Amino acid sequence: MKKLVLLLFITSFSIVFSQNPKLTAVKIDSIRFDGDAFVGYDSFGFYYTIKNNVFSKIGTLQTLEYKNISLGKITKVDLQNPLKIVLFYENFNTVVILDNQLNETQKINFSESISPIVATAIGISSQNQLWVFNSLNQQLGFFDYLNKEYKTVSVPFVESIKNYSSDFNIFQWIDNKNNWYACDIFGKIKSKGIIPDFEWIEIINEKQFIYSKDAVLILYDLEKDKKTEIEISEKTFKKFCYKDQILSIFTTAGITNYKISIP
Repeated sequence: MKKLVLLLFITSFSIVFSQNPKLTAVKIDSIRFDGDAFVGYDSFGFYYTIKNNVFSKIGTLQTLEYKNISLGKITKVDLQNPLKIVLFYENFNTVVILDNQLNETQKINFSESISPIVATAIGISSQNQLWVFNSLNQQLGFFDYLNKEYKTVSVPFVESIKNYSSDFNIFQWIDNKNNWYACDIFGKIKSKGIIPDFEWIEIINEKQFIYSKDAVLILYDLEKDKKTEIEISEKTFKKFCYKDQILSIFTTAGITNYKISIP
């Protein structure tokens, strides 16, 4: 009888443990730098930072800089296309597009557009277009930055945007009630579920995201309804970024890169 009880206890413990495994992150390297914000990496291995509103592209052999003091604070950087880097200056309702040498190729002041736009979220899309959330009508649209044309594609959002990300085909956001949505290029909106409380979040795809809470990193799989803690050595950090199985942790000391395998 005692053996049976012990066996049942061990079996139950094993089941609980297997349901809550930890994802081990393997440290690759660390980089020290003096900056206010770490923006992320591009596909060519350059990393990007902001200090005193100066945007920097840093590589092994060179560092490039872009600054536009007249536009104030950089509020968003889109690195999806390293040949067309998008900087958003929300306070001045302006977007700047840079080439890979950080030369300014386009400057878009939405206040000067034919259609009235007050942008509060932007991201690069395909066919010379930008995703733009217009707070005047609470709708998402596309701005053609070559022809200076804007068209609305979505119905009005019910709640304000708390966090957002985008790629060429999908714009995803979390509203102030932690509801997660995705909108495609045709304006079709899909509800993805409710996000746990977070301090910082990175949406990986339409079913997975990584979020931090109280300096703990959690991988959440919406389809499996599964949370997995990611083990890192840092006890505190400012921000993290995830791209192509590389998890970058930004602290006051610099950046630490980890390799993680997300199933």
